Amino acid sequence: MAPSPDLSSLSLAEIVRAMEEQKLPPVSQWNPSHCGDSEMRIARDGTWYHQGSPIGRLAMVRLFSTILRREPDGRHVLVTPVEKLDIAVEDAPFVATVLKIEGEGRDGRLVFQLNTGDLVAAGPDHGLRFEEGEDGPRPYLHVRDGLEALIARPVYYELAERALAGGDSTPGVWSNGAFFPLTAAEPA
Repeated sequence: MAPSPDLSSLSLAEIVRAMEEQKLPPVSQWNPSHCGDSEMRIARDGTWYHQGSPIGRLAMVRLFSTILRREPDGRHVLVTPVEKLDIAVEDAPFVATVLKIEGEGRDGRLVFQLNTGDLVAAGPDHGLRFEEGEDGPRPYLHVRDGLEALIARPVYYELAERALAGGDSTPGVWSNGAFFPLTAAEPA
């Protein structure tokens, strides 16, 4: 597995190329029988654990993250063509740890790097949402197929600074032609 790119040194064209090279297994097409529990969990801070011990090798975490799937009932599983195992997720399975911003206003683009090294550009297919938590706003980025990344607090502050400087009637950010207000959605 290739090392994670340094977002700050990449141009927008290089980021797009790196995102296009991210190939994932077709986990949505795999439907094996449920086999049990993986004895793994993902902590709120994005640390992956197996049998209570942190998984120290980023390459292993990245590999497991590629076979992670969210089931229709909200459970998270690790899935291969022949087995499906539960995995406990305390909040979101990923954490957005780095933000690269290019452009201004409606022409802006926000690219996030996850704790797994993956790159995700916010936009119509990768929305941002915000919840109010006991510890303040909790921002999330849609990664894929119902999987989300909790946006790390320093990255959220970058978003908030951009939103407040944007001059929109509702504080928010633009990315890939989509506007994301920095307010928690009203309960349904």
